[in-house]
Amino acid sequence: MMEFVHVAVAVLGLLSLGHSAPVTSCENLIQPLEIYRSQLLGKWVLQGESTSIPGSKILVQMVMENTWVKITAASEADTFNNLQIQKTMGKCFTRKTNMTLVNNTLTVELPFQNSAVLLNTGCPDCLVIFANNTVGRTTVKDLQLLSRRTKVSAAELEEFTKQAECLNLQPPAIMDLEKGLCPDPSLTPETNFTDVTTHTISSDELSLLEELLSSEDGVKTLFDMIQRSMASVKQD
Repeated sequence: MMEFVHVAVAVLGLLSLGHSAPVTSCENLIQPLEIYRSQLLGKWVLQGESTSIPGSKILVQMVMENTWVKITAASEADTFNNLQIQKTMGKCFTRKTNMTLVNNTLTVELPFQNSAVLLNTGCPDCLVIFANNTVGRTTVKDLQLLSRRTKVSAAELEEFTKQAECLNLQPPAIMDLEKGLCPDPSLTPETNFTDVTTHTISSDELSLLEELLSSEDGVKTLFDMIQRSMASVKQD
């Protein structure tokens, strides 16, 4: 059950990247961009996230405080190392994944198949990532806004909200960055991190997650499950 809870939260925060003048029409907002290897590298702070799962916004706002990711170049051409650091109910989680860039598409194979493109944005230091996450026969669409800054403007969040609407996704959850990000694990080895890199999720588990997120009572049930699991981790 603990692995399912970890992955349930990761699905909502995973991933888990050209810029232009401000864009307002759906045609411009959902236009894919050419991806350059150099533009991906560095530290990115998740500002907001929208998915195709009903109820995901409520759960993210109750559970996931904030997330940032560090992208570095791997030894192979057009391959990257992703380190995701997520704060969930005051506890820090890490996940490492490998990402490849082929034909202007970013692909991650584990913990589930993820195929993503970058979308147009008027934010000068942002990445807007639109991904399809596939587990078995289930596909979850995910839209993320990341920035070099720890906080973007209200206008930039409004543009991102419009992008989610254009893609028929749920209203985005906005990250709580006032509570502070988890530190870089490589710089603070004394910090207690929980690594969820090897945790996976089955199609049946994702179906259960979707079922729980489809109603207010289901979201509360999942929230209670996460609270109990987090409490057990603290006791251990």
